Amino acid sequence: MGVAQAAEPAPRPLQVVASFSILGDMAREIAGDAAQVTTLVGPDSDAHVYEPSPADAKRLVSAELVLVNGLGFEGWMERLVRSSATQARVVTASQGVMPRRLDGADDPHAWQSLAHAKRYVENIRAALAHARPMQAATIDARAAAYRLRIDALEAASQARFAALPAEQRRVITTHDAFGYFGQAYGVQFIAPLGVSADSEPSARDVAKIITQVKRQKIPAVFMENISDPRMMQQIARETGAKIGGTLYSDALSGAGGPAGNYLDMMRSNVRELAKALVP
Repeated sequence: MGVAQAAEPAPRPLQVVASFSILGDMAREIAGDAAQVTTLVGPDSDAHVYEPSPADAKRLVSAELVLVNGLGFEGWMERLVRSSATQARVVTASQGVMPRRLDGADDPHAWQSLAHAKRYVENIRAALAHARPMQAATIDARAAAYRLRIDALEAASQARFAALPAEQRRVITTHDAFGYFGQAYGVQFIAPLGVSADSEPSARDVAKIITQVKRQKIPAVFMENISDPRMMQQIARETGAKIGGTLYSDALSGAGGPAGNYLDMMRSNVRELAKALVP
């Protein structure tokens, strides 16, 4: 009888740091056991105004792969990478996306389009497979299965909004994070704030929006999980527009919430918007 050969030990999980919760979730879905993923900006937190800590720099030092959104979303990330002196490969998940232009800059919220999310998946898949070639087949299979789930949700979402009258698809949100979503489903989003929630509209700006809501009979106002609700409550109070459910723009909810992963986040946004826009 031959001597049984000992099984080769499983490779150590790739150490991945993602800039914010949505990227972290995508990476976990694609990598499975091939990677250990940590996230700098967690659920219900605003990456626009995030201030990195010394602990974040230590995470980057230990990382082998760093995933960022790009398109100007993480204004603090370049400084953090430089100050940490990390040797990790930095991969931009939005690479290849044709960005919307907004106020002279790229709109960074490309994940709000399920079609663009498939570009994110491909970029993350390629980075993971490059870093762990022995596990590339498993990573590729997981990415393919994930894309199929995105395809199914995209088709269902398109059908749901197509059933709504075009003139009814107008809503107010806190900041301008849903432009890609609006392009995909023919929804017009009006936002008192710009691309970043880290600003304060003037009383004149809010008054203009109140006038617009009344004139166009915009049916619903939506809160976001990363924003102060008081301004939106004022707009709803003064216009009679109904307050819809919470929308998830730049961050997932906690694990027990309705947007604990990326697909649940998009599913929740579609559900809440479509429900509020029914005539």
